[in-house]
Amino acid sequence: WWDERVSARFRRNLQPTLTYWSVFFSFGLCIAFLGPTLLDLRCQTQSSLSQITWVFFSQQFCLLLGSCLGGVFKRTLAQSLFALFASSLAISLVFAIIPLCHNVVVLAVVMAVAGLAMGCIDTISNMQLVKIYQKDSAVFLQALHFFVGFGALLSPLIADPFLSDTNCILSNSTANASSNLPHIRKSLVPHHPGNLSHYDLPMKGMVVTRVSYAFWIMALINLPVPIAVFFLLYKERMVPCFNSSSHPLLSADELAMETRPTEKDDLSTAAQRAQAAGGHDDLFSCCQSKNFRGASYTYFAVHITGALVLFMTDGIVGEYSGFVYSYAVEEPLSVVHKVAGYLPSLFWAFITLGRLISIPVSYRMKPATMVFINVVGVLITFLLLLIFSYSVVFLFVGTASLGLFLSSTFPSMLAYTEDILQYRGCATTVLVTGAGIGEMVLQLLVGSIIHDRGSYSFLVCGMIFGGLAFTFYAFLLFFHRMYPKPSADLDDASPDKPAITDDTGQYQR
Repeated sequence: WWDERVSARFRRNLQPTLTYWSVFFSFGLCIAFLGPTLLDLRCQTQSSLSQITWVFFSQQFCLLLGSCLGGVFKRTLAQSLFALFASSLAISLVFAIIPLCHNVVVLAVVMAVAGLAMGCIDTISNMQLVKIYQKDSAVFLQALHFFVGFGALLSPLIADPFLSDTNCILSNSTANASSNLPHIRKSLVPHHPGNLSHYDLPMKGMVVTRVSYAFWIMALINLPVPIAVFFLLYKERMVPCFNSSSHPLLSADELAMETRPTEKDDLSTAAQRAQAAGGHDDLFSCCQSKNFRGASYTYFAVHITGALVLFMTDGIVGEYSGFVYSYAVEEPLSVVHKVAGYLPSLFWAFITLGRLISIPVSYRMKPATMVFINVVGVLITFLLLLIFSYSVVFLFVGTASLGLFLSSTFPSMLAYTEDILQYRGCATTVLVTGAGIGEMVLQLLVGSIIHDRGSYSFLVCGMIFGGLAFTFYAFLLFFHRMYPKPSADLDDASPDKPAITDDTGQYQR
């Protein structure tokens, strides 16, 4: 279902592509386990609910910081792969160390390390796939983000058999506190603490929890990921103790492609590759004045509007998954707690399903069209949720629909924006950072609004955010039309000069 050129490029880059996909599985595995296991971790650390929820903040804040810093490691392939190896190995170590953390501060520090690793993975994996496939990157980015959803679905399923059915700190008040556990646990899914100040659980007593086994299982499941990155480092002769002066042998097809151009063409191609490699920086390098010389206003506008679209859509993912349970159990719906607990799982399941469906769809449909369908679908879904706000059935239907429309927004938006900028500029870093900020900020904003205005404001906020996402996307389309077309007359130092795509698709060192 794809042409021979893309298929040949995929075969030439099979190992690095599969490695980046597997690393994103680590990201997904680590992003969704905290919500369901937080009450057992509260027991393990013998802390209060208000204290343990700071672990959420430490992970989310450092994830954002890691996303900003991830571009630092893009300068060479070796730096990128070593950063991915360290990050994926750190996630396995975090899973193994969490059962040993009996202090909430130590647990917060460990989760901060996990957040930094996740942020680096997020930026570097997206960036490297865009570098390899460029104009063909949309389908591979869709597959990359499918593995996030797969990991996010798998980790709660692993943890579920080991979660405590009753309060895991046994004391005189255990019987009264245990009746609140299902409500509290579901309000923590997947990664937002919500408002828990009115719950009182015992802090002293005998700790009874088996959640350690879940973390050790996840550590073992994740262990093949850093091994896969190590094998890629070994293949590229980048492991110091295994390094040799000889380069890996080329296959017959690759050898033909390498020897086909003339010497003059080789020099030209090398210059183009060096220029293309400079198009992705960390957030701080992007802000340096040297990157602004000769840039048109549309160059900045594309970066900003693209980041704002993802600020809204990823923020909707965070706030909806974090508060849909709390909305469902309150008036006027008053859904039974056990039934409402399926809503976040349904939302993430359809995000994963949507990302799987988007893999073949993205090959036939342009990224700009996919983003348009996504933002319009989100807006219409929230409108219908508001109209049928008294229908429990439509709440489940709308949750599934919202998951489908939001599923492919990030990879489609990334492919579209990079295509506009001709793989120059800092689109990947800026978009990843904007999405991370949106997820963190909109969760806090919606949480405070629901606390002050009631549960109905949850849908109103979603409608407003969806409308803003559509508006920013309309501005992006406008700036795309205004953006300078590729021209040989553009100055070489200008950020608006397009990078010429490497048609051979070689995996550059």
